[in-house]
Amino acid sequence: MDLKRLEGVVVPAGSLDSLGSPPEQGRVAFDRVEGMLLGLAIGDALGNTSESRFPGTRRDAEDREAEIRDYQPNRYADGARVGVPSDDTQLAFWTLESLIEHGHVVPEDLAARFARRRIFGIGQTVRAFLSAYHAGLPWQQAAQRLAGNGALMRIAPVVIPHLGRPSMDLWVDAILAGAVTHNDPSSIAACVALTGILWEVLAMDGLPQPTWWLDTYCSRAACIEGEMRLTPRRPGLDFHGPIWRFVDTEVRQTLARDLPVLAACDRWYSGAFLLETVPSVLYILGRHADDPEEAIVRAVNDTYDNDTVGAIVGAVVGALHGRSRLPERWVSCLLGRTTEADDGRVFELVRQARTRFCSTAMGV
Repeated sequence: MDLKRLEGVVVPAGSLDSLGSPPEQGRVAFDRVEGMLLGLAIGDALGNTSESRFPGTRRDAEDREAEIRDYQPNRYADGARVGVPSDDTQLAFWTLESLIEHGHVVPEDLAARFARRRIFGIGQTVRAFLSAYHAGLPWQQAAQRLAGNGALMRIAPVVIPHLGRPSMDLWVDAILAGAVTHNDPSSIAACVALTGILWEVLAMDGLPQPTWWLDTYCSRAACIEGEMRLTPRRPGLDFHGPIWRFVDTEVRQTLARDLPVLAACDRWYSGAFLLETVPSVLYILGRHADDPEEAIVRAVNDTYDNDTVGAIVGAVVGALHGRSRLPERWVSCLLGRTTEADDGRVFELVRQARTRFCSTAMGV
């Protein structure tokens, strides 16, 4: 593990030692890896045509009583009901593209890739990062200290180069992949914790208990995030502290009450602030991880920043169940773009990742 790679990143001294090495994996079927990647793209595509609308009013354009369970007409595809990406898919698959080329996270390369292409629906933090980067600042200085969800949404591919080879370098790559734009303790902690969850579910037999998602997130996020003082945007929530503690208290109590996803996410709001996104993702997984279609549908219909929540939930349930459990209608109608006109690129990168990383020698 080369700690010099983390120079300039706001990670507390000793936090990596607290994380320890990732657990050993058994055999990982490529179906699970493919499910993780396509689940991310599907969740994004299902949600991005109705992003940032209040969940209670988001419905199919032709049937106001129906839930969104399929792709909506898309103006970037001549009105066809097909899956088209936003920034969630783009940044995740450009990260995968960089990993295929270099074999590990190279933040300078990620920054350059993000900067030279058009990003659809770009978030405020990534926009601020790119403004500073285009002004000539190195990525360490251009990165923003903000707890938005723009790093977490793209973190899933980071696990792939490490499959079958668990080491502390997994955490280093997760930290760098997020910190290149979001050099913030809460964001970095979330990226590491989600990476750990994905690592474990890719090789998991059966389903974890509903509280496993909360326990596993908190166990890894706490040593990095510490006692950051974040305040909810939702009036009436008396909380000031780190995301992991909010998960351990508010989300755990709400899960015990078994509230529907819409009601639960409305308690803390479900926007792009990580104090909202992380609780929403973990709550949906706690209630619906057994059914990948329903988990993604709930994310798309019942949250405000629904393309990003859908992308993260899609990646996790795809990793848990595999591509074979994702509805074929979603896969077949996904255009697989990462730019305006590179249809099929997502599927090509999945194939390249299999060739590059998932060899028989790795047990994958």
